[in-house]
Amino acid sequence: MQPTRVIDFVDAVAVYNDYPALAGVTFSVDRQEIVLLQGPNGAGKTTLLRACAGLIPVVRGSAHVLGVDIAIDRESIRERVGLLGHQNGLFAELTIAENVDFWSTVVGATRAERDAAMQRMSIDGKLANRRVSELSAGQKRRCALACLVVRRAEIWLLDEPHAGLDAKGRDEIDLILKEAASAGATIVVASHEVERAQQLASRTVSLVAGHVRGVS
Repeated sequence: MQPTRVIDFVDAVAVYNDYPALAGVTFSVDRQEIVLLQGPNGAGKTTLLRACAGLIPVVRGSAHVLGVDIAIDRESIRERVGLLGHQNGLFAELTIAENVDFWSTVVGATRAERDAAMQRMSIDGKLANRRVSELSAGQKRRCALACLVVRRAEIWLLDEPHAGLDAKGRDEIDLILKEAASAGATIVVASHEVERAQQLASRTVSLVAGHVRGVS
């Protein structure tokens, strides 16, 4: 049986650019939960997401993701965790289709899965052959989300996932997140769109100055 708790931080300290961006965070998430992170800019939301993805080292306290002690081993979880940050993580000189193809190949997704992800995000057809560098902000976000969908990650970490999307796109993202959680994924979302995100989330975790200040 798979463990229920997939993220477990206790008094975790993470330093970014010589600054303690996480200053003793205790934070846990159970499998298939959707958890909202909220707080002002600079509160530590992005740092916490990046720490959960194994991209920022935890220098003090304990931190486990998918049962792995990431204070010791950060690399082994990276293929199992999908992070969507502000920068989208796309190859600018490749087309939409080539970007999604890349991740399809990495995880062994089928062409049907790739096509379904692109169609779901309305980036199929002629648009699929456009380079990412030529896209609007909303189209880039849709491409990044299609890449995340096709990766089939166990944990989805999303930093302002609705940014740049129109109302239809935002509603589609909400539906995708609900479906992913129902299928077994665990989702942590950092968002300033609190009202929308709270409709998805089972819990809200408030961060202030690198500390957890409340859970509701």
